[in-house]
Amino acid sequence: MTWKTLALMMVGLVLGISVGVLPGLGGPNGVAILLPLTFTMDPTSAIVMLSCIYWGALSGGAITSILFNIPGEAWSVGDHLRRLSMAQQGQRPRR
Repeated sequence: MTWKTLALMMVGLVLGISVGVLPGLGGPNGVAILLPLTFTMDPTSAIVMLSCIYWGALSGGAITSILFNIPGEAWSVGDHLRRLSMAQQGQRPRR
């Protein structure tokens, strides 16, 4: 855990969320699109950034599913059905 690794995590999450918000682009597509960013990095930094892009894209897909009523990926249909009505009522998700 260095500052460089934490910075790459944050950059990967932001890039992943920005890819995941677009309907139809999920985690694997985001990693494939942004893979060239990691060509000049050392292997550990590249894996950290790619994994954060993947998980950020999954979280970004939930944003469009819940707030905009557009499930862009198959896994976000459950979020769409359950959490949309809760968000409209001003409630937080129950676990």
